[in-house]
Amino acid sequence: MKKFDLDFLANIFPNHTEYENKDIYYVFRDSREQLSNSLFVPIVGERFDGHEFIPQAIQNGATAILSSQKNLKDVPDDITIFYVDDTVKALQTLANSYRHLIKPIVVGVTGSNGKTTTKEIVASCLASKYKVWKTKGNLNNHIGLPLTVLDMEPNTEVLVAEMGMSGFGEIELLSHIVEPDFGIITNIGESHIEHLGSREGIAKAKLEITSGFKQESVFIYDGDEPLLEPKTPRSFKELTCGFSEDLNYVIDHVKQHNDFTSFSINGQELSIPLLGKHQAKNVSFAYALCDELDVDLSKVKNQLYQLELPSMRFEKVEAINGATIINDAYNASATSMVASIDVLKNMNYNKKIVVLGDILELGEYSKDDHMRVGDSIDSSIDLVLTYGSESRYILEGLSDEIKGQSQHYNNPDDLAHDLKAQLDSDTVVLFKASRGIKLEEVVNQLI
Repeated sequence: MKKFDLDFLANIFPNHTEYENKDIYYVFRDSREQLSNSLFVPIVGERFDGHEFIPQAIQNGATAILSSQKNLKDVPDDITIFYVDDTVKALQTLANSYRHLIKPIVVGVTGSNGKTTTKEIVASCLASKYKVWKTKGNLNNHIGLPLTVLDMEPNTEVLVAEMGMSGFGEIELLSHIVEPDFGIITNIGESHIEHLGSREGIAKAKLEITSGFKQESVFIYDGDEPLLEPKTPRSFKELTCGFSEDLNYVIDHVKQHNDFTSFSINGQELSIPLLGKHQAKNVSFAYALCDELDVDLSKVKNQLYQLELPSMRFEKVEAINGATIINDAYNASATSMVASIDVLKNMNYNKKIVVLGDILELGEYSKDDHMRVGDSIDSSIDLVLTYGSESRYILEGLSDEIKGQSQHYNNPDDLAHDLKAQLDSDTVVLFKASRGIKLEEVVNQLI
């Protein structure tokens, strides 16, 4: 489906070669992709220069190119070149222009934990009324988000944009690119505290999502988090969600079952095929948003019941000897690790095992946060196994009665070997670690 034409590009980037107007169907940065009628954006990094792959991109279907190099060689005359100072900034400018061309309702989602899950819940609920486009995979940074916007179909009515960051100023940039009509902050945890200095710093960075707000934009956030409370009056509408009784959307009567969680929001009974009270809070953000957009609640309830999440996010799989593995190893913070362990505590299995790897990017806070995870583990957990380097501090945080039922590993194969002997049909094993630990490699040896 046509996205825009060369005239649209020429109005944004006036320095270009001569052309006959053509339609553009795709925008891409990977020259190996085969996409006809496309615009190729060569990204320049510290160790690579996408301009080197322009011939391959043309061979694979590019009909136009953004270029920060002025003297490109061997480019056919029928290929239009738009000259820019910086291709990444040009990509961001193009994404913002396309956002205004399509005019979707834009929902920005960020937070230390739960932003991907919340994005999926929001997109699913809104799909009962709107044509929805959402961030795919982890395309949530200064390059991925513009590509997400430009991948949006022209008939899109709602764009759900996940926003990631590792330092100050990054979400501010993303917010100005998409200019959210609704902004959601799921929570403030410890992710990237090494770079941001404190939870207060993390809150400040997450609040940058409001930088691109218009006066009529709506801010939906975790009302149980004091760091998100306004220090001065805000010029836009705010909706708070959580467990405190004085919030706009109050979660109550949370009950975890083996395969779903039931709860109520402002008295409305709901259930989701996800486990844990933290998932009820993720739903509350989507519920508040749907309420603002007058989405039929009966349809929302149906969408919630059919939720499916990406792999390695509390994903249940069957292991050898009939054991159940919960693969939650996509990423981790101390807060999300504690939440996953709390879910495990309430599951109905005879034996409960946790396998925990390092939580990365904690800097000087690493020991304390890992020990906090250990402190959250009680006698309802039968065995605690850790893998990595920093995760050994989890064992230091365990109570004396639990320490005798724990062991640390430096080798994933040794961990997998010893764990196999523990598995039977009435055993559940939770795997949780930061993505860089690749704990799924242990999981793969058990299924």
